[in-house]
Amino acid sequence: MDASETVATLKAKKSCCKDRPRCKRCPVVLKRLAKQGLVERTSGRRYTLAPELRKKDLKSARAR
Repeated sequence: MDASETVATLKAKKSCCKDRPRCKRCPVVLKRLAKQGLVERTSGRRYTLAPELRKKDLKSARAR
């Protein structure tokens, strides 16, 4: 496994802080991305990001 194959993981926050736009670690954002198949829930609050996740996808999931 080289540097281009590393997998990014995130741990979701316990609750949403209701900021505008939502933060990247917000459980709502990660759940929306999981529905789209762009992140995979590994356990409890841990998520693994897919390599095809684009900035545009993240930005649309963070919108209110």
